[in-house]
This record gives sequence, C-alpha cells and structure tokens, in this order.
Amino acid sequence: MKNIAIYPGTFDPITFGHIDVIKNALKLVDRLIVGISDGNQKNFLFPIDERVKIVQKAIYNDLKFKKKYIKIITFESLTTDLCKKYKSNIILRGLRAVSDFEYEFQLAGMNRKLNNKIETIFLMSNLENQIISSRFVKEIAQHKGDLKKFTTKSTIKSLKNIYA
Repeated sequence: MKNIAIYPGTFDPITFGHIDVIKNALKLVDRLIVGISDGNQKNFLFPIDERVKIVQKAIYNDLKFKKKYIKIITFESLTTDLCKKYKSNIILRGLRAVSDFEYEFQLAGMNRKLNNKIETIFLMSNLENQIISSRFVKEIAQHKGDLKKFTTKSTIKSLKNIYA
C-alpha cells in the first residue's frame, strides 16, 4: 500500500519554505499531491492557473523533481474531500513559527472532526527558511528586492513580470 499525502495551500507564490516541506514529505510518503486552493478568503496576486504553472516550473524544472512522485492539482473542496478522492489519509501542513501553530492546530482538529481516519502531520522548513512567507516574498518583489534566497528562478521571473 502506498502512502499518499496531500499538501494543500495557496502557493501565491511558492517559496523555499514550501519546497522544504515538499522535500521533507518525500522522505515520509510515496506520493505527494500538492493541492493549490483557490479559496475565496484571499486576494491572490496570481490567478489559479498561473499559480499552477509557477509551482510546476519550480518543482519540475528548477528543482528537477519527478512527476511520478509529485502531482500538482487545483481544488475548491474541503481538504478532507480531496483526501478521499486521492485515497490519502495524510494531510501535510508546514509550520514556520509559533504564531502558525494555533491556526494549524484548530484546522487539524476540524479536519479530524470531518474525517477521523485522516492524520495531519506538521513539517517544518529548514531553519534558514522558516521566516519566509509568500506575503513577504511579494512585498520584496514589489520593492524590487533580491529574491534569490526566498524562491526559485522561475518564480522570481513570474514575480518580476508582475512588478516590472
């Protein structure tokens, strides 16, 4: 039986923090579904189809991950429904700082109430990437700062196209 995990997020844009979670997840599971959400709670910089392309370029082109281990999809459903669709009993969530924990703890509890067969696993990014957030990356890009320490080359190019 293969272990399949769902890593949901908005990835607006993907950062090295997200990528650390993906790398660490691949040590634990056989297949990873990166689920890009288009929930209506946020004002996105990139539309959903562009976020998919950015994540694909970062994962498959910049970092050379194999498609047989990582599938990138979009979703608008509950994450627990996504787990059912892909026969996964694992939801992965990244933690950066203590401030993330309360929200993530509540979210994990709600998912557990929705489906008690699904486990949420929290993974941390590497120490040097724990401070990175998509929001800060967008702000640095907006002010034409150096993004090399925060995200991949193709993602930087996409950000520069927006803030040119």
